Amino acid sequence: MSGVRCVRVLADFPRNRSGRGGHGRYCKPCHNEKGRESRTRLHGGSREYHLRRRYGIGEVEFQELLAEQGGVCAICGTPDPEHVDHDHRTGWVRGILCFNCNGGLGQFRDDRSRLAGAITYLRGTTWQRVLIHPGVYQMCSPTRGRPPSPRS
Repeated sequence: MSGVRCVRVLADFPRNRSGRGGHGRYCKPCHNEKGRESRTRLHGGSREYHLRRRYGIGEVEFQELLAEQGGVCAICGTPDPEHVDHDHRTGWVRGILCFNCNGGLGQFRDDRSRLAGAITYLRGTTWQRVLIHPGVYQMCSPTRGRPPSPRS
């Protein structure tokens, strides 16, 4: 590592069918260090490398997008979001989101009908179990029935 060749047994080298000897040229630790050195030398660091490779933007563009959003998540307004949101179909960057909002969109697969269903659900059009007497429950909708008793 760091310009010095390490001496290891063949088992420490990953398999590589395209190589002449059937193994990689570097052991795993040396391979990882060479990758870190390359990312730092060519891109200024891992974050810049990741943003460029994954989304086609750099840290400067990331900070510009964040400034346009007022430094907060584009959905919920949480300060200092860190996740780039992009359209999975087109690859275009949409904005910067917090961890929860980015994950939420991913769980709903960017599907507007799923999100609309979730909004309908949150508005209270789904059926819920309501305690009407000790040990007795009734299924009702909060928009059509009575609210749950304070004891439930």
